[in-house]
Amino acid sequence: MIDLQDLRARPEAYQDAATKKRIKIDVLAFLKLDEERRQLITHVDEMRANKNAVSKEIPKMKGDEREKAIADMKDVGEKLKIAEEKLAVIEKEWNNTLLLMPGIPLPQVPVGKDDTENVEIRKVGSLPTFDFEPKDHVTLATDLDILDIPRGVKIAGSRSYFLKGDGVRLEMAVLMFTLDHLAKKNYTPFLPPLMANYDAMMGTSYFPGGEEQAYAVGVQKEIGGAMESDELFLIGTSEVAVASYHSGETLTEAELPKRYCGISNCFRREAGTYGKDAHGLYRIHQFQKVEQVVLCRNDVDESAKLHAELLNNAEEVLQALKLPYRVVDVCTGDMGRGQVYKNDIETWMPSRKGYGETHSCSTFYDFQSRRLNIKYEDRDGTKKFVHTLNNTCIASPRILIPILEIYQNKDGSVTIPEVLRPYMGGKERIEKR
Repeated sequence: MIDLQDLRARPEAYQDAATKKRIKIDVLAFLKLDEERRQLITHVDEMRANKNAVSKEIPKMKGDEREKAIADMKDVGEKLKIAEEKLAVIEKEWNNTLLLMPGIPLPQVPVGKDDTENVEIRKVGSLPTFDFEPKDHVTLATDLDILDIPRGVKIAGSRSYFLKGDGVRLEMAVLMFTLDHLAKKNYTPFLPPLMANYDAMMGTSYFPGGEEQAYAVGVQKEIGGAMESDELFLIGTSEVAVASYHSGETLTEAELPKRYCGISNCFRREAGTYGKDAHGLYRIHQFQKVEQVVLCRNDVDESAKLHAELLNNAEEVLQALKLPYRVVDVCTGDMGRGQVYKNDIETWMPSRKGYGETHSCSTFYDFQSRRLNIKYEDRDGTKKFVHTLNNTCIASPRILIPILEIYQNKDGSVTIPEVLRPYMGGKERIEKR
């Protein structure tokens, strides 16, 4: 959610942001609705005050004066009911539209229509070369009996899979290495709920507008003779739960910044991606992720420093794994509603003959904290909304694509990255059993 006062003062900036982010919204139409809402609130408040004042005097009245006052209040009550019903309709439309307003991208964000127009800012690492015909990750993992996609599809449908044996151990090794890496930097680990209510999904700005990507756990069932519905949603990232951890709270400035990292299963419907990246483990419905979440002071310089810190943490993991990657500035058309600045990290995947997105790092300023109502009190006693940031430090099994493909050997085995070996009992290679 954005600052309503700023929206009223700079409507053209928000319309420009919506256009650049490819969000269909009419800011001027909203402001007309906003003015109508304010006028109606004033009218309703005046009617209520008048009704209450007269109602208090009626017991003191007698005769015709009393009868007339009662009749007048009945008429006022009917008009008030009509006005309140109209206000309720306007309030709903007003709130829904306000939630769709975008955060304004920072000046350095490149303008573009989609991910093809993201701008590369650096490359790190040398691309691998092979003296044999390399296999893709699906062939490698299937031959090594650490991946079974057909049986995953049989059980759960398209984009489903089983990791097996050393495939499981390799994924857990990557996750635990990343978690330990962040713990050494004093990031507090979280094992969050995998289901979240609407408020958390809305507060982190995944709703409204992203409902088609979430799995709803809202099937009605009979419990004790009554029909009940859970009305929860499977999270697509632990950011939903971890960023909502302090919702409705006021922190102290001394507590900030809060450095958190959540490790969790994640679930996404991948609606609208039929036929896109359908091969293998690149775009699937269930995965595991270590997500960094930071809450800091409402200060643009501090946000920028922490954004760089989060990005560096993720790059350090890739550097430790010795995987080549590049960092891009994400363009306006590829940004989310609330993001004001975003970087993606794309790791080299030989079978794709290119870089594939493996990490995202986002700055929101106070967009999420306004929705979640997370504030802090500064030294002067002034309450401000915190700034929030998040970053994927690792996500698997997508990261297994470059690991398997880059570390493959001519005999079909896969060398385990050195930093992961302690997490796999010292094992150096994954070989056919």
